[in-house]
Amino acid sequence: MAAMDVKIEKLVYGGEGLAHHEGATIFVPYVLPGERVRATAAEQKKKFVRARLEQTLEASPDRIAPRCPHFGVCGGCDYQHIPYEAQVGFKAEILRETLRRIGRIEWPGEIATHPSPPWGYRNRAQWKIRPLADRGSRSASGQAPASAEGLGIGYFRAGSTALCAVESCAILSPLLAKSFAALRSALDHGALPRTLREIEAFAGAGDSALLVTATFAGFPARPAELAETLRGLLPEMESLLFHDPSRERMELHGPGYVTCEADGRTYRVGHLSFFQVNRFLAGELAREVTQREEKGGLALDLFAGAGLFSVPLAERFHRVVAVEENPASARDLEVNAGASGGETGGLARPPIEIHTMDAERYLGKCHEKAELAVLDPPRAGLTPGIIKHLARIGPERVTYVSCDPPTLARDLAAFTAAGYAISEVCVFDMFPQTFHIESVVRLQRIP
Repeated sequence: MAAMDVKIEKLVYGGEGLAHHEGATIFVPYVLPGERVRATAAEQKKKFVRARLEQTLEASPDRIAPRCPHFGVCGGCDYQHIPYEAQVGFKAEILRETLRRIGRIEWPGEIATHPSPPWGYRNRAQWKIRPLADRGSRSASGQAPASAEGLGIGYFRAGSTALCAVESCAILSPLLAKSFAALRSALDHGALPRTLREIEAFAGAGDSALLVTATFAGFPARPAELAETLRGLLPEMESLLFHDPSRERMELHGPGYVTCEADGRTYRVGHLSFFQVNRFLAGELAREVTQREEKGGLALDLFAGAGLFSVPLAERFHRVVAVEENPASARDLEVNAGASGGETGGLARPPIEIHTMDAERYLGKCHEKAELAVLDPPRAGLTPGIIKHLARIGPERVTYVSCDPPTLARDLAAFTAAGYAISEVCVFDMFPQTFHIESVVRLQRIP
């Protein structure tokens, strides 16, 4: 298909704009509604075409210049050409439209939005590392590397597994930005092994302590020496894990965790564990999910992670059952649940009951009726078995925390068919500058 001039009708989930051309549905990235653009086909399917933006012929008056020079090449951000307030509004409407299109759910009510500071918010990042001699590893500016022997660091290019080497990244927290610069300089000078493939860094404790996981294609020959080199580069690093997935080999240098804070509570977060990545909104999300609940008997926290919701729920419910399949997260959950013990109002607080297993297996054995079930599943959403078991147990209220509108819409349709009604929908913008949408939906069981 040759170049086509199309008018963008609306934004859809995934970071693209929707248009039509000669009977085909066209998806174009980095656009705004109302713009007329020139695009060429990048991927052609029977019912739609995924296109590349070649030129903006008539720009929206809302379009702004992106802050990052790598925008449009790096696959990390989708919306830097959109003012931040408009990004949040688009996400709310995209969520509403996705519920209607996939779940056949007409939500006429308000979708409350919880914005974030738009830059410097990420407390976790995964930096890809590849030889700069690779053609796909040139920077967004197209400049060849200073040395073909060097290693580049950055993110994958949009729609690719080729490296986009970047000079900086504006969505990182100050500590992560500082750490990225130190690693980039070390790679430029050949101070790190060529088998290094990825660095994952998590900033805890008020952006002052660092948890680092280094992944290799071939375990380092002198791990203790390399650990000391990384400690010199990253003085805030409290724990370091070396990982070679090809040999299933790991080696830990340090305690294995850092602490972080959310809504005035301290949580332990370890290597390979899960915690929310927006350092500004994690506490606000925990409040939204837990603090509006009346005191009650039993709450279920499925997909509990390190206990972001379980710990505050234990202050409001006589019993909290937390279910977490990931062993690393479950270990942190055990520690965080223990730290939440003590006394409240002169009465001993019961411990959180923890089950290290998948949620469907736990629910299959559960016969107690809970007042509340909190669900925070991964992007794939819930299995049909989970919804079936929840319908059988019949919790009075369900709070669903979702990071994927399409699977949320599918699951909400199943809940409404099982006798639940949606009472509230809101968006937490955990990922500014990207298309990702975190939402919280409350459901009530229909009497």
